[in-house]
Amino acid sequence: MTSPLSARHRSKAPPPGETGQEALYLRSLSDRQVAVVIKLRDGETVRGWIEYFDDSMVRLTREGRPNLFIYKHQIRSITEAGRARGKRPESAKDAAGNGSDV
Repeated sequence: MTSPLSARHRSKAPPPGETGQEALYLRSLSDRQVAVVIKLRDGETVRGWIEYFDDSMVRLTREGRPNLFIYKHQIRSITEAGRARGKRPESAKDAAGNGSDV
């Protein structure tokens, strides 16, 4: 019989290296075409939206500028920069008179 004390001293398994959350988040950004800011490890920042991604890279699509294929190991962070592409903010709708009838 093992004592509860010896059970506490057993080493725990390390956390999984992949949880799948990265892929879910990138898929969400891609599907919604959310504008993002990607900060690279060298300090440079680039803006656009994620059109495609796989295990090792993301494709950043930019208006009026060349698209970029960025290796994931070069990315420091990805931050949502605002609204989805092609949609007007609610305040612009209200200013144009297209808002709700109040």
